Amino acid sequence: MSSILASVVTTTRTVTASASSSPSATLRATPQGGILEGANPSQYDSKNPIILFIIQAGIIIIFCRLLHYPLSRLRQPRVIAEVLGGIILGPSVMMRIPGFRNAIFPTAANPNLNLVANLGLILFLFLVGLEVNMRMFLSNWRVALSVGLAGMILPFGLGCAIAWGLYHEFRNDPGTVPIKLGVYMLFIGTALSITAFPVLCRILTELKLLSTSVGVTVLAAGVGNDVVGWILLALCVALVNNGSGIAALYVLLVCVGWVLFLVYAIRPGFMWLLRRTGSIQNGPTQAMVALTLLLVLTSSWFTGIIGVHPIFGAFLVGLICPHDGGFAIKLTEKLEDLVSVLFLPLYFALSGLSTNLGLLNDGITWAYVIGVIAVAFSGKIIGGTLAARANKLVWRESLTIGVLMSCKGLVELIVLNIGLQAKILSTRTFTIFVVMALVTTVSTTPLTLSLYPQWYQKKLDAWKRGEIDWDGNRLMPEGGDSSPERSIEKMKSTQVRRLLVYLRLDSLPSLFTFITLLGGDRSAVTTKVHKSKTELKTVPEGVASSTDSIAIGSNRPLEVHGVRILELTERTSSVMKSSEVDEYTYRDPVVNAFRTFAQLNNVAVSGGVSIVPEDSYAETITSLASDHFSDLVLIPWTDPISTTEMDSTIDSLSSGTQDAFIQKTLETASCNTAVFVNRGFGGSIPIESRSLSRTLSGISLRSRREAPTPPVADRSHHVYFPFFGGVDDRVALRFVLQLAQNSNITVTVIHFNTPIQSGFSKGADVITEPARVVGGHASAGHLTINERVDTETLYADAGQDATLVHTLRDTLPPTLANRVVFVDVATATPIPDCLRHARQEVGQSPRNAGDLIIVGRGRHSRISESLEHSSNAEMKKTLGAVAETLISGGVRASVLVIQAGGRGLDA
Repeated sequence: MSSILASVVTTTRTVTASASSSPSATLRATPQGGILEGANPSQYDSKNPIILFIIQAGIIIIFCRLLHYPLSRLRQPRVIAEVLGGIILGPSVMMRIPGFRNAIFPTAANPNLNLVANLGLILFLFLVGLEVNMRMFLSNWRVALSVGLAGMILPFGLGCAIAWGLYHEFRNDPGTVPIKLGVYMLFIGTALSITAFPVLCRILTELKLLSTSVGVTVLAAGVGNDVVGWILLALCVALVNNGSGIAALYVLLVCVGWVLFLVYAIRPGFMWLLRRTGSIQNGPTQAMVALTLLLVLTSSWFTGIIGVHPIFGAFLVGLICPHDGGFAIKLTEKLEDLVSVLFLPLYFALSGLSTNLGLLNDGITWAYVIGVIAVAFSGKIIGGTLAARANKLVWRESLTIGVLMSCKGLVELIVLNIGLQAKILSTRTFTIFVVMALVTTVSTTPLTLSLYPQWYQKKLDAWKRGEIDWDGNRLMPEGGDSSPERSIEKMKSTQVRRLLVYLRLDSLPSLFTFITLLGGDRSAVTTKVHKSKTELKTVPEGVASSTDSIAIGSNRPLEVHGVRILELTERTSSVMKSSEVDEYTYRDPVVNAFRTFAQLNNVAVSGGVSIVPEDSYAETITSLASDHFSDLVLIPWTDPISTTEMDSTIDSLSSGTQDAFIQKTLETASCNTAVFVNRGFGGSIPIESRSLSRTLSGISLRSRREAPTPPVADRSHHVYFPFFGGVDDRVALRFVLQLAQNSNITVTVIHFNTPIQSGFSKGADVITEPARVVGGHASAGHLTINERVDTETLYADAGQDATLVHTLRDTLPPTLANRVVFVDVATATPIPDCLRHARQEVGQSPRNAGDLIIVGRGRHSRISESLEHSSNAEMKKTLGAVAETLISGGVRASVLVIQAGGRGLDA
């Protein structure tokens, strides 16, 4: 007995000693040296989970970005790369590597990753609600209702049908809870009938379908589809979370009450605060952003605690936010990058981590994969196509609408994740539906391009306007006006009457001056007298009132259409601007300033904003020029050096992008095109950056006050035009004479006669290398022989050029004879001589409103330019050798480069 007691005491002392030593070990401070003390950064620590989270987030983001690069070349949305990245990182591929899951994605760390991903999901659904513009649905409610309902009812019915088989085949899979067949059918029907509205907006914008009947129909139907889909999902979750039907009914009624509370109680007060703080006009203040996010979190919390998923509450707050004044777009700009770059990849990568393609391991499972994909396609395509056809769209348009409505995208994945979390779906059925979502989303863009290509869109538009029959035969002349007077005018007139201007913020002052000159002299305006000081006089019938003649000009005014092109990016705000482009145009300050100025200066004006990808700028300009039957397209050239210091020129192009854009525009031009290089035209001189200078009382840069810029007293301009011959120069010459009709302009036209080389059975094409400026003086260029050209053609072209110059010189009206001078110069070095005469002609009146040099781009019959020995080879390739020499030669004048196109080629 004594031995037993001794052993117990000994054991007690040992346990006590170990227990007493344990606290000292746990109280030991955490090593501060990290990996320097041998700590493993990938080891999960519940007290410091941020280290492993950063590793997980970094791997997911980098992996998804790398996958998106090749997929973007195939015009696939980013969500495809994010889901595929998750699948590769998950049990299908990477997690098959021993130790990978425990090292990078341990089970204990999943709650932290899920928390951040679900917070991002709440913010993303708020952005989806912001993107939904209910006015689009209401303004097109008839077609939206029919296409939206047909695009949901048929897929919902087919989904319920296939749900019967899925329920009986996979209901006993691990990871599911027992649910009724009706609830399961409701969820599967909802999953198959929903359309991914955010992805749909991006596809329509990228394919330039937003303004077409297809785009308007799909967007309007997508809005209704999206709202109804989330309501059905909320009902399904409520039924799953509540065992009895009466509890689910109470949840639904409370949810409806919350919606009414948000619309009729919260929204009016929210709108009052937005107006009070000026957030609608000027963008949300920081306080209003904080208030909005609090509303999002509160609404998410409330819908979460009543048994509906928290994302539904965030979506509702997005719906009640106003779109007036671009508020929704500006609020989206403040949140979208963090959500799309960090949060969303985590969420959709988690979807991939939950996807196990290895579970698709038998024939019946693959049969259901094919069946689900077939149901997803057929239900949406058949329903949407028949509904669109019932609204009198042609069959091909209707089929395109059906294909677009079948896009699932990220909204489908959100629905599937909710089903997985609610244990409605097993991992196997979840994988089946993820494969379906990927297939339908990947297929949408290529199917749309094949069904509704650009050539078919143009043919359909012309057919709807009555310009052609269905076989493509033209029913009326181009230009939309079949009157004989218009036809005669188009044949005889070579003047610019319709001008398309590419608007950029940094180029507005010079464009204003140029358009004012092109509009001609303004009509004389008599002194106004107040109506109370004049007596009404009887005007005999048939005699025009003198006051009426003041406002009416004798000539048709110049018609100018200004277009501002903004880059379409992957950001949600950019897509929202594109889908609301009419309202955005109405608010755009550049277009409004241009429109107001032109109206006050004897110019008929219209304007718009186009939001397109950067590689589509040239195509957009060419298409607009054709649509407006423009005689001339005017493109401002921006000096990249000057724009680097201007923060406001958000729509300026980089040097390489600008060269590629202008070159492509000139190659595809359907009319005459001019590139304007501004060098102080209109009296606007580039502002130089201030630098500190030593003064007696100077303290800082802010102590210097800028002197006011005096008005331009001398509004005259001198135009120098070197004529070398060729179709570009002939068009430019006629344009110079039209510009000279403004009384503030004087013109010098110098006709450079270049000798034609002889001595060959075929003539020679003469290369004139540009002059090199050394020490302020131009060295002489020289001639080299590049290739043989028919001598008779050279003489014929020279004769045609000389005839045109002499005819226009001899037929100058008296109003121009005193302001326009023609000079003939014989030279064997035309480009150096052109530079020398330019220095003599322009820049002689530094106080005037700016001089201008107009040149043809350079398709001359006797002069060909080499790109060698050029200070700026890319500019020379873009603008031509003559223009590049004048710009690089330091001539103090702006330069306008003209290329003939369309009817101008017949000049």
